[in-house]
Amino acid sequence: MKLAPKYKGRSIEGVGGTRLFVEEHGDPSKPAILWIHGICQSRLAWDRQFEDENLSAQYHLIRLDLRGHGLSDKPTDLREYQNSKIWADDIQAVIDTLHLHKPFLVGWSYAGHILCDYVQCWGQDNLSGLIFVDAASDAGREEVLPLFGGDFLQLIPGFLFPDYAQWMTALQQFVDLMTYEGVDPQTFYQMVGFGAVTLPATRQGMLMREMDNRAVLESITIPTLLLHGRNDRVILSAASDYIARYIPHTSRIVYDQCGHAPFLEQASQFNRDVAAFLQQVYP
Repeated sequence: MKLAPKYKGRSIEGVGGTRLFVEEHGDPSKPAILWIHGICQSRLAWDRQFEDENLSAQYHLIRLDLRGHGLSDKPTDLREYQNSKIWADDIQAVIDTLHLHKPFLVGWSYAGHILCDYVQCWGQDNLSGLIFVDAASDAGREEVLPLFGGDFLQLIPGFLFPDYAQWMTALQQFVDLMTYEGVDPQTFYQMVGFGAVTLPATRQGMLMREMDNRAVLESITIPTLLLHGRNDRVILSAASDYIARYIPHTSRIVYDQCGHAPFLEQASQFNRDVAAFLQQVYP
């Protein structure tokens, strides 16, 4: 017996004809939230948000697999992962195809770069707000290296080299670093599976970018929320301090005894915090 899909999913056209897989949940007439995952993960990272009855009742939830990830196409040219406009235009393709009106963008981890890509290329007038989750805005510059965990930085060669065995070792260690107390075996291997399907070109292109988004951050005037696990070993909570320095009006919440994935580790509180922020914009 074929099981019906849990959420409405479809493939849309991104930049250069790259197909992007997106899923929707909730009422399309409600304010939209577009959830964007991090490097070597997938849209399924947001399962606990899609399963939250309050969020799905009050908002139109959308999540996508970024190019090179999950069920989306995986271009083999690493240059397709190094261009700010490509990342921004992929997000705009989702907004346009699904006819989203001033969505909130939520970016986890690497997706902090993508939020900045979007604001740089498309501005912010067509957004309601931004939520950075354990996110980095800048990378590839010596002065921002201290914002990343040392254990994570040691894994970068394994991300970049094409040797699959070395990549799988680095990937499993990466997943181990993500949470404060670890996850159950099913979640662990699901997260490893997300990364296992990525190509060397994807990882190389994404991690070889050099980004200085200070001017972009300073330009942000829309409501912005920073959420971060205090014990994050991938992107240190100091990265949120860094972002807040350039967006003075931002709100910030730090989760104790929490690593790189508060939406997973402390999902109920995370969902309440997101809802409270959204209600300030849409009371």
